[in-house]
Amino acid sequence: MAYSDKARAAFNSEIDAIKEKGLYKEKRFISSPQDAEILVEFPEGAEKKRVLNFCANNYLGLSSHPDVVAAAHRGLDERGYGMSSVRFICGTQDIHRELQNKVSKFLGMESTLLFPSCMDANSGVFEAILSPQDVIIADRLIHASLVDGIRLCSAEYDTFKHMDMKHLENKLILHQDKRNRLVVTDGVFSMDGDLAPLDEMCALCDKYDAMILVDESHASGFIGKTGRGTHEHFGVIDKVDIITTTFGKGLGGASGGCVSGRRELVELCRQKARPYLFSNSMAPCIVAASITVIDLVSSSTERRDKLERNTERFRKGITEAGLCIREGETPIVPVMLFNAKLANDMSRDMYAEGIYVIGFFFPVVPAGAARIRVQLSAAHEFHHIDKCVEAFRKVGEKYGILGLDKNGIIAKYGM
Repeated sequence: MAYSDKARAAFNSEIDAIKEKGLYKEKRFISSPQDAEILVEFPEGAEKKRVLNFCANNYLGLSSHPDVVAAAHRGLDERGYGMSSVRFICGTQDIHRELQNKVSKFLGMESTLLFPSCMDANSGVFEAILSPQDVIIADRLIHASLVDGIRLCSAEYDTFKHMDMKHLENKLILHQDKRNRLVVTDGVFSMDGDLAPLDEMCALCDKYDAMILVDESHASGFIGKTGRGTHEHFGVIDKVDIITTTFGKGLGGASGGCVSGRRELVELCRQKARPYLFSNSMAPCIVAASITVIDLVSSSTERRDKLERNTERFRKGITEAGLCIREGETPIVPVMLFNAKLANDMSRDMYAEGIYVIGFFFPVVPAGAARIRVQLSAAHEFHHIDKCVEAFRKVGEKYGILGLDKNGIIAKYGM
């Protein structure tokens, strides 16, 4: 047979090598709704344990909100389970249009088009709107889904150093001969939690006649005064040309995504974007629930404000405990460990303390930049946050890293 014993042994050897290095990604099974506290089976076959979840993208705590769950039930009852079709054939219901209109209003954009996921939106948008006469100039730390979408596009691809505005300006000058220039960035970078300086970027785009696309997946619903996103935070809602975002994080935590922006660009996605043309539409229950989510976040900033307070408390507590973190203001807080095995070992010990967090290391983050990424939620209460901080202090003390900076940790454990 084609899959020989020799091939099987070779693949098993590769898996064993990952285990020997202490970098094996172990299975974890959750048997409860997503919330601040979850019921987890880890390792596989072990007795289930209630732990606090500090690694979900459930920023606004809406994944299990009763109004959202009820809306999903209504969508199921009134519009069925699935569409069995792509959008342009018979996969568009009236509620898809309703959600698109609500998202456009919420984000301050002219038009919106739904996709099965934000990864699909990012996969389809570039090929739909650009040609070989155009150029994409992207921040070097953009999300992998943006990189994948760019690879599918015929436009020239160039990059600028992470959030380096002088380098971006040099690239914009270099590519003045192109028909169109599209600057691409995350609004909030998912691994570091830093905010792209959209005010400066938009000013450069105005100066050099360029468009800008912002992936707001880790911003929509909670960044900005009313949660509109990074473009609201920097006061450039009218300057951003294209936003891609997801309903799988702060906006409900299920699935689905969209392209929102200038009417003509969205229309080209409707006509040409392959994930729109060849993937089934968002399920009715998710669309119905997402409509309720947009209504909730549009009517009040209560959850966004609570998330901000929780973020401030955790950042202050973890810094005072002596852990090395990336400075910032977002609910993404990387506890920097720089050594992959250390990150994996500490996440396992944190679980023993009742805290569910995950070690991140290459290829998820650059080599030598291993970390535990903590994500705060409006579902957390202060006593949850304090327990997490205390667990980090206890585990950090065990490994002797409290009070150490990057150089100190690397000297102790290597990269």
